[in-house]
Amino acid sequence: MHILLTGGTGLIGRALCRRLVADGHQLTVWSRRPDQVPALCGAQVQGIASLQQLDQQPLDAVINLAGAPVADRPWTAKRKAVLWASRVSLTEQLVEWLGQQTHKPGVLVSGSAVGWYGDGGDQVLTEQSPPHLEYTHTLCDAWEAAARRAGSFGIRVCLLRTGLVLAPDGGFLSRLLLPFKLGLGGPIGKGAQYMPWVHRDDMLGIIMQLLLNPDAQGPYNAVAPNPVTNREFARTLGRVLKRPALLPLPAPLLKLGLGEMSRLLLTGQCAKPEKLLEQGYQFKFGQLETALKDVINH
Repeated sequence: MHILLTGGTGLIGRALCRRLVADGHQLTVWSRRPDQVPALCGAQVQGIASLQQLDQQPLDAVINLAGAPVADRPWTAKRKAVLWASRVSLTEQLVEWLGQQTHKPGVLVSGSAVGWYGDGGDQVLTEQSPPHLEYTHTLCDAWEAAARRAGSFGIRVCLLRTGLVLAPDGGFLSRLLLPFKLGLGGPIGKGAQYMPWVHRDDMLGIIMQLLLNPDAQGPYNAVAPNPVTNREFARTLGRVLKRPALLPLPAPLLKLGLGEMSRLLLTGQCAKPEKLLEQGYQFKFGQLETALKDVINH
């Protein structure tokens, strides 16, 4: 297949490029830094700066993973504008362009996040669960709505409500390793908030299943089947690293330093991948300890 990928130089995208090329697909990456695409994604991968470079070139599928990191800095008005532009506006631009093409791709697999549900407390969340209205829901809902518009062109649309991705070469886990290795890790706030997680290998497997399964459509919780609380996550990471994990990070300190963004760390979602399991996806990493050992050993 000829596949167009956005977000190809990111944490998931780099690994996905390798997987797609190994599987024999032709891959084009739309990027702000197209000259870096071959080095980051593979010599066979074409980087483009503008969708117009592909005008009327047949595409079989599109995978849309672009989005500025949501947890890199506090949510000022300026930062929220960046998050919106890199997710919602970019997806709107992509879908508008797809609608102008004579040959439409068969499927769009588009990013979202479990943040769509907002703070879920300890309630089990499936794809049928309603959201708690707050900033993360507003952002993700607009992001999903932009992607869904591709359905009006006869394109099958799948939405990835992604959890915290465990990978050996970046992401949120890389920020935790140093304090935990120094014995300074521990729960955040009360530690009761759920952390829906997924190993990057399973993330790639999920994307491939949605790409190739003609019956797949709509939102999917792209998370492992066993979410854990923040306290359980800290204990498990400490156990894998053979370090204590007892020092809590107080909620008031987080709120003072991060403002509204502190809710990313102090709230959570007990999300389950109900639709993926119903459609037969078999997780390679279903248990957190096994996943952490694999990532850290790499």
